[in-house]
Amino acid sequence: MTDSTLDVEAVWRAEAPRIVGTLARYTGDVVWAEDLAQDALVEALARWPVDGIPDSPAGWLVTVGRRRAMDAWRRGERLARRQELLAADLRDLDDDPVGELADPDRIDDDTLRLVFVCCHPILQPASRLALTLRVVAGLTTEQIARMMLTTVPSVQQRIVRAKRDLRTADVPFEVPDRAERPARLGSVLHVLQLMFTEGYAPSVGDAAVRADVAADALRVARLLVGIAPRSADAWSLLALMELQSSRFGARRSDDGELVTLDAQDRTLWDASAVVRGRTALETARSLDSVPGAYGLQALIAYEHARAASVDATDWAAIAALYAHLDAVEPSPVVRLNRAVALAMAGELVAARDLVAALEHEGSLVDYRPLLAVKGDLLERAGERDAARTAFLAAAELPGNEAEAVHLRRRAAELIQSP
Repeated sequence: MTDSTLDVEAVWRAEAPRIVGTLARYTGDVVWAEDLAQDALVEALARWPVDGIPDSPAGWLVTVGRRRAMDAWRRGERLARRQELLAADLRDLDDDPVGELADPDRIDDDTLRLVFVCCHPILQPASRLALTLRVVAGLTTEQIARMMLTTVPSVQQRIVRAKRDLRTADVPFEVPDRAERPARLGSVLHVLQLMFTEGYAPSVGDAAVRADVAADALRVARLLVGIAPRSADAWSLLALMELQSSRFGARRSDDGELVTLDAQDRTLWDASAVVRGRTALETARSLDSVPGAYGLQALIAYEHARAASVDATDWAAIAALYAHLDAVEPSPVVRLNRAVALAMAGELVAARDLVAALEHEGSLVDYRPLLAVKGDLLERAGERDAARTAFLAAAELPGNEAEAVHLRRRAAELIQSP
């Protein structure tokens, strides 16, 4: 890949939600907006290597997308839709602007609108997730398939079907009114968590973190509690994001290498983010004393945040929280995380039994973290050669290159150290 191609990719990863959102607001059609953004991306790949990177790359992409929309309107395509939008603009001018500014439900955020449209209840849950990760997070179908533990053709079919259904229903580009929000809130929260996770632990690429993606998800989550202030789940997810974002300053070394939780300098953790996370968690618990899935994950994150060191962490409490989480929302990934906590709590046999059960179950085939955890457990048990083999095998599986570098380094250390 050329430097210009990498620049285009970097701009798209960072700005995809705002580019598509801006074009969706301009055209009134989310599906077409995504097509226009993709067309602009193709044009950038052709022109930037020749003309150079523009001063405002995202603005350049938006301008190209708008120009293509105008060309289509001039040719008579989508003319009826454009006339509807112009009529709506005229009606807005007749409205009282003071009344609009006073409306607490009025949210002028294109990314939030985009997430709500992609999570429309006319779509199947899996299709909502795939479409939002594609359009809002800018992930490839390969990345989405890995995150959803499914196949690329399945993801592609879901995205095509979702776009077709949105276009057929002529879904407006807007945040739904208060009565309609509950039907979409669960999907919105799920997608925001996955967006944040993609920033916290990127599924591909060579970056240890993608702080821009995580920051966008966090910003939207803060907006969300403003329009859903009585939702314990919304506050819990915000708490989880704030608590995990506190670690960003310590999650990569000066040379960009991934730094795992056990090796992080906790003086680099953002204390203000921890306070915000604790406050959001307290708000969630005041709304519902029985924590749901997001609440349990936030409690786990808070156990880490309040511990002065890895050794001072209450790993038994974390293992118990993961067990509760698996009962509320069963997941092989949750059970894998519980195995890690059990090992850290000194229950190595129970941890290895749990990992062996996951391997036998087969739901995490080619899932890098499974082999990485297996390698760690083997190293703890003194089986150094087997641990090295597991680390190297994990590094070869699809995933983030920063993680692969870390795993190869761990394998090399097993040879070098006595």
